[in-house]
Amino acid sequence: MATKILVTGGTGYIGSHTVVELQEAGFEVVIIDNLSNSNIKVLDGIQAITGIRPVFVEGDCTDMTILRRLFADNPGIKGIINFAASKAVGESVQKPLLYYRNNLNTLMNLLELMPEFGVKGIVFSSSCTVYGEPDVNPIDETAPIKPATSPYGNTKQISEEIITDYVRSGAPIKSIILRYFNPIGAHPSALIGELPLGVPQNLVPYLTQTAAGIRKELTVFGNDYDTPDGTCIRDFIDVVDLAKAHVVAMKRMLDGADTDAIEIFNLGTGTGLSVLRLIESFERATGVKVPHRIGDRRAGDIEQIWAIPAKANEVLGWKADTPIDVTMANAWRWQQSLPKS
Repeated sequence: MATKILVTGGTGYIGSHTVVELQEAGFEVVIIDNLSNSNIKVLDGIQAITGIRPVFVEGDCTDMTILRRLFADNPGIKGIINFAASKAVGESVQKPLLYYRNNLNTLMNLLELMPEFGVKGIVFSSSCTVYGEPDVNPIDETAPIKPATSPYGNTKQISEEIITDYVRSGAPIKSIILRYFNPIGAHPSALIGELPLGVPQNLVPYLTQTAAGIRKELTVFGNDYDTPDGTCIRDFIDVVDLAKAHVVAMKRMLDGADTDAIEIFNLGTGTGLSVLRLIESFERATGVKVPHRIGDRRAGDIEQIWAIPAKANEVLGWKADTPIDVTMANAWRWQQSLPKS
């Protein structure tokens, strides 16, 4: 029998791509999602790519009753990958309680139920925002955890502390914490991709919607940072590369290849790219111009950060190697596949 994995937030952007990679690797997947920032039609895309429609439960992971029923109705879940979290830096500054309530309660509910239902391990979706504004770049996993620059980043810091405290207390579970840098792009099939509800909070879907004429122009938040072109620098990682890292991490935990009950890995390319350079990459890859203007800095934004991914490369045997122009071309194909509305 295939090993059963629960993917919370599995119809979301990173979640749906990870479900595809899990199913293609032979895992059986159960998804729970409240569809607050995703669409049920994502399941059609997953099925079209893999030939398998995962089990889907519509529900909110902050509701312990719903979660307990899910585990009871789907016995034998061995691992969890947790994507059920609000994720936009700017929105978190405006709505901090939403972020604390959703991100932290979801995690604590999952951790509490894991021993009760015999779940061995959880792969946690963390973020490079836990490093705050780094002293030097690039950074590895030993970089200091700085005060968070946004409530979103703070929920990731607190979540890592919750996992660590719970595992160290003697709970019979393991965890691999994956600190993402900046996921972008879409599946090369153009059957799934980033599809936020309403106005996009993240850069690339706003960029592609602007290129498609849905948005008037893209605002670049600040050009007076201490960077070569004045715009923020990030480590942009292809979402399919990122999804594959979750499969490797889950196999490592379930096979007992991990060397500690808690392991932490940076997931990035190792290359920093500015916002303006990313726009240029899109235009080069697609031949489509992106109307954009320079705006004010955005609260909570880090000036520049990119990864040293050596630990993930060496220990997990994983590497993010999709060229940025390919990633941007995939993002554009996904945008073109969507209705103009």
